[in-house]
Amino acid sequence: MKYLSTRGQSPAQSFSEILLGGLAPDGGLYLPETYPHFSADDLNRMRGMNYRELAFEVLSRFATDIPADDLKAIIDKTYTADVYCNVREGENAEDITPLHTLEPNLHLLCLSNGPTIAFKDMAMQLLGNLFEYVLDKAGQDINILGATSGDTGSSAEYAMRGKHNVNVFMLSPNGKMSRFQTAQMFSLQDANIFNIAVNGVFDDCQDIVKAVSNDHAFKAANKIGAVNSINWGRVAAQIVYYFKGYFAATDDNSQQVSFAVPSGNFGNVCAGHIARMMGLPIKHLLVATNENDVLDEFFRTGVYRPRGSANTYHTSSPSMDISKASNFERFVFDLVGRDGDKVRGLWTEVDKGGAFDLASTTLSEQSAFAKVPEFGFQSGASSHAHRMETIRHTWETYGVMIDTHTADGLKVALEQREADVPMLVLETALPAKFEDSIREALGCDPVRPASMQDLESLPQRFVVMDADAEAIKRFLVEKTA
Repeated sequence: MKYLSTRGQSPAQSFSEILLGGLAPDGGLYLPETYPHFSADDLNRMRGMNYRELAFEVLSRFATDIPADDLKAIIDKTYTADVYCNVREGENAEDITPLHTLEPNLHLLCLSNGPTIAFKDMAMQLLGNLFEYVLDKAGQDINILGATSGDTGSSAEYAMRGKHNVNVFMLSPNGKMSRFQTAQMFSLQDANIFNIAVNGVFDDCQDIVKAVSNDHAFKAANKIGAVNSINWGRVAAQIVYYFKGYFAATDDNSQQVSFAVPSGNFGNVCAGHIARMMGLPIKHLLVATNENDVLDEFFRTGVYRPRGSANTYHTSSPSMDISKASNFERFVFDLVGRDGDKVRGLWTEVDKGGAFDLASTTLSEQSAFAKVPEFGFQSGASSHAHRMETIRHTWETYGVMIDTHTADGLKVALEQREADVPMLVLETALPAKFEDSIREALGCDPVRPASMQDLESLPQRFVVMDADAEAIKRFLVEKTA
């Protein structure tokens, strides 16, 4: 399996070659040359597999340059009940991603049982072990530069902490994460972890990561890698739980399901798109946004109009406070027939601060936007009031406490579900990460895992910097000299 860039001007490379690097040299994102496809017989064989077996079945189609026994060992080391132990009462940690039924044909796919109680652990724990394997094989080390709006940072740091050949430099928007999220990252004292609180919003942090990645000389000289969802390894790992959720919610492979996915950077729902392209019987993928509804605007109108920092809202679902969704480029690449020239032209406008309209007929005789239904996408948006009401409704009706981001997904799911199609809402975090919002909605505090009881009282280690790519480059060089 080889990988190509969405912008069409980088040579095809192997899984291991693209694993560490993030963006392609031409500024695009990597995707497989073709998507592997699972037949009806394959799906029948996969039904009943445990999570580790499913992960190997899926990932072995993508990481074809890693020997099967090595890949299986990495997967078996990653997906264990000891790592994914923060399950709700009555759920089995061995399931890794238990399916929690709220009512017939309405489910939560529980993805937040890992060490940082957020869905990002599902891919990041695997990525940490893959990085260690690939770097050891090559006798190399790496400096990871990442950006987070809340959960990617802690998941990456917990996956990479203490690894002998990895340093992590994580950018986050100063003062715009929850206290829990902030403490989870900044309290780490590991010598290979560097937290940088950037004066700005998440998109400023993400723009710095892209600017550094596009400085090819600096990237090579300083061995810069990426763990954001622009990293193909992250997306590939997330594909697995769509298969796991599908098999858990259905009795046979003639059934379709729909997924509602809280969305910020589009990586999570992009994995669902790829699972569908691989033959998983998904009817709809519901893209659920908060007040930062750039993606909802696109799926309603065909216009992709990223917003600047001043127009990116700070909300009670802060991990989705993103107005420039990096992984959206991967979907658009498929939408325009995998034409790298078209994608490069569209993102030239985006990178200049502009927008594009795929509902127009300028790209081809038929607008690209007219083809969106073929890919199963729908969308909706949520507000703070909606989140509070959905959290209250879920607690009072089902006795289940959910976080604000999951509430965004459930709100859209309840509006758009079909009676005869199972609807799976992807849980994004345990409510303990957002105590203030839970207290506002329910008048009580969420239960925390015992290991996280006094998190905010721990000493914190971080620096505050302006949104200046050159200054952050200097900081990285100084700390790794």
